[in-house]
Amino acid sequence: MQKLEVNMTERNSHRPVSLSDRELQVVELVASGLTNQEISEQLEISKRTVDNHISNILTKTATENRVSLVRWALQWGKVCLDDINCCSLPLVTTDDETEVIISSTVE
Repeated sequence: MQKLEVNMTERNSHRPVSLSDRELQVVELVASGLTNQEISEQLEISKRTVDNHISNILTKTATENRVSLVRWALQWGKVCLDDINCCSLPLVTTDDETEVIISSTVE
């Protein structure tokens, strides 16, 4: 029974959700390894506000902790760590000056 609950949690964390700009800032700072206190100092907000943001983010993303939150953020392209998992695709100019996005998907 416990294994089923874990699988359900993992499946729920694979759904797209909408986060506010401030929540995305907090996710980026969590992914960079900052503590709640350090996040509060960087964003110039109280630690309690950071705690509330993280609680709301964990609920919205159906993740249980900071590690699973970072995994979710990487999966959905919400964070970019050390130039890995960055979302921007290169643009290429064709002969007629049309910009084309190069797709990285394999068919």
